[in-house]
Amino acid sequence: MSGKAIGKMDHHKLVKDCLKEKPAAQRELYDLFAPPMLGVCFRYTKSIADAEDVLQDGFVKVFRSLHQYKFEGELGGWIRRIMVTTALNYLKKNSRYQSELLYDNDHLHAIADENPDVKLNSKELAELIRQLPTGYQTIFNLHAVEGYTHVEIGVMLGIHEGTSRSQYARARSLLINWIENNQKKNSYARTKF
Repeated sequence: MSGKAIGKMDHHKLVKDCLKEKPAAQRELYDLFAPPMLGVCFRYTKSIADAEDVLQDGFVKVFRSLHQYKFEGELGGWIRRIMVTTALNYLKKNSRYQSELLYDNDHLHAIADENPDVKLNSKELAELIRQLPTGYQTIFNLHAVEGYTHVEIGVMLGIHEGTSRSQYARARSLLINWIENNQKKNSYARTKF
């Protein structure tokens, strides 16, 4: 199975073999899902080393919880939820991130409807998102990338739904500002030459 995509039925066999504690199956599961899950972990942290720590902790939880997988839905989606939860717990426990995860209810405002003409590739956009303060980055990723509602985010982070909405709006506003400023600089540079 190594090196090639495996189908849903093969995931069933792979999970069953992992539950039988077969090392080759465990290695296969890790090799199959570690690269995309590292990307998930990296979205929530500020360094690749932190993302790798989250990934390792996440896979420990995956293997400990594999007996709870019900073979409903995508195995990758199930693993992704574990990685996101592990990343959030890492941010809450790690002193480097704690001060940036302070959510306040001051100055709540509605989400703006501005839609800038974005001309960035996904790598550039991902890099801009990584530059957001950790709290903004976390909520932006949970809502815009992972698809969680503000109610779900509130429960996950122990904050009010309105705080999640506000932090998301602030993150979005910062990104829009950065994108517009970047496009103005690029436009000015092109007209100068």
